[in-house]
Amino acid sequence: MRNRLIFFVDDDKMMLNLMEYTFKCRDGYDVKSYFSGEECIENLSLNPDLIVLDYYLGDLDTNSMSGMETLTKIIETNKDFNVIILSREKNPELIQEFKEKGAKEYVIKDDYFIDTLIDTIEHHFT
Repeated sequence: MRNRLIFFVDDDKMMLNLMEYTFKCRDGYDVKSYFSGEECIENLSLNPDLIVLDYYLGDLDTNSMSGMETLTKIIETNKDFNVIILSREKNPELIQEFKEKGAKEYVIKDDYFIDTLIDTIEHHFT
C-alpha cells in the first residue's frame, strides 16, 4: 500500500517543522510543507490525501491568501479534497463557517494540538 500524502500549510516555520517531523517519523505518511495557500494550490496536482491548513496565513499587510480563501480555492479545484483547519481561534461561528465551506475537521492550536492532530489524522484514515 502506498503512503498517504499530507500537505501541511502554515506560515510559521516552527509549526511546519513540528508537524513535518511528527509525521515523517510515522509509518505510512509522506509529507509536503508549504508556507502559503498559493504554494499549496500550485501543488494540488500531486493529489494529497489530506491537507492541514492554518487559518492565518501571511501578514495582514500582504496580499497572501487567508486560510479561508485557500480552503475555498481547494474545494473549487476538487470538492473531494480532505482539509483539516488548524487555528488558535475558538469562535464557534468561524468553525461552522469553515465546515460549511468544506473543511472536514477543525483542530485548535493549543498546548496539546499535535496529539489532537495525530488522533484526528489517524482517525481520518481508519
